[in-house]
Amino acid sequence: MPNAQAKEAASVSINIRAKARQRDLIDQAASRLGRSRSDFMLEAACREAEDVLLGQAFFTVDEGAFAKFQALLDQPLPPTDKLRWLLKTKAPWEK
Repeated sequence: MPNAQAKEAASVSINIRAKARQRDLIDQAASRLGRSRSDFMLEAACREAEDVLLGQAFFTVDEGAFAKFQALLDQPLPPTDKLRWLLKTKAPWEK
């Protein structure tokens, strides 16, 4: 029986269908990064999968910890020069 390390190193095939324009877009992006289509797609898919799973994390806290957490959310932070600057700064796409 293979150990966990050998199982991790084993490659498996993942097949998907795509439209030609989707493939071309992926190829163009992968090429810009000097990556293969497979490497680019696998990294992007894994990154998205991690985001989905992390976004669905569930945890529990006792009543006291929740009350402290809620109190922190209810108290706005005091204004600072950095915050004022940030709020006045245009986003890069607005420039």
